[in-house]
Amino acid sequence: MTPTVLTPAPTGRGPGPRTTDRRPGERWAARLRRRGAPAVLALVVAAASAASPTFPTWSNVSAILGNNAFVWLLALGTTFVIIGGGIDLSVGSLYALGGVLAAYGAQTQGSWLALLLPPAVGAAWGTVQGLLVARAGMAPFIVTLAGLLGARGLLQLVTHEAATTYLVPPGAAFRALGAGTWTPVLIVAALFGLGALLLTRTRFGATLTAIGGNEHAARLMGLPVARTRLLVHVLSATLAATAGALGSARLGSGVTTLGVGYELTAIAAVVIGGTLLTGGSGSVGGTVAGVLLLAVIHNLIDQYASQYGSAFTDTVNGAFLALVVLAQALLDRGRQDE
Repeated sequence: MTPTVLTPAPTGRGPGPRTTDRRPGERWAARLRRRGAPAVLALVVAAASAASPTFPTWSNVSAILGNNAFVWLLALGTTFVIIGGGIDLSVGSLYALGGVLAAYGAQTQGSWLALLLPPAVGAAWGTVQGLLVARAGMAPFIVTLAGLLGARGLLQLVTHEAATTYLVPPGAAFRALGAGTWTPVLIVAALFGLGALLLTRTRFGATLTAIGGNEHAARLMGLPVARTRLLVHVLSATLAATAGALGSARLGSGVTTLGVGYELTAIAAVVIGGTLLTGGSGSVGGTVAGVLLLAVIHNLIDQYASQYGSAFTDTVNGAFLALVVLAQALLDRGRQDE
């Protein structure tokens, strides 16, 4: 008997132009996810510049960029985690812990310890979380929620229940990393550039995207699922602790109250930037647009609605996130109905 060979139907995922095999609705949905946040950002910036003469001034732009740059690194790490189909709730606490550890190192031993201690602790923390998720099979939500609480507890231990504030000496070379506007912006831009290359030009990035799209299929393909999940948690935690260290260089001290709710803002920025909350699709460029959009909106709130406090900012974050997730659900439903 002659064996029958079954040829799989084209899916648009093989070699060659991927868009040629896609239906019009799929191409439109993918294009909207990629370009939605940059388009909204451009509209908001144009409207704000036209309505307020102080918005496009260099002092305001430098305040938006310089004061928020290091916090945006949380969104970079979160981008990788969400694309892989996971979640990391510990980044806000690790940001605060990294800042305190850097200030402690600078005050006690010098700039070398301030530079090395936070990423080392972050990498170790991410390794433990990654092993619990990848090897023990625990849910990322539970693991990183425990990490959030544990990092806060370690922070309280290091600072003696916040009774001790560690200061970065004014003459320390470490403080130069947070000085001015361009130094923080260039550091963050370089790390985002490396992140984009890691996601789009390496086997790690391709494997992570495949896992987020369909973990079972990724296992059947022989992809290193456990190792990739471990590495992505190490990456996210290391970036969060490093971001906190750089933030302390800018502030000149380790502030124990920082980082509360930062993980939620990072998730909002990533999803607003077009990364699917369910994983399998996203980009570093979209995250850049998402963090800039939120930063601009927060700046406008501070200028024109500061009397309402931070509650109004949180409301705006939640509203934007809800709208984007709703739009993603509608786009996916429309694509499935075709």
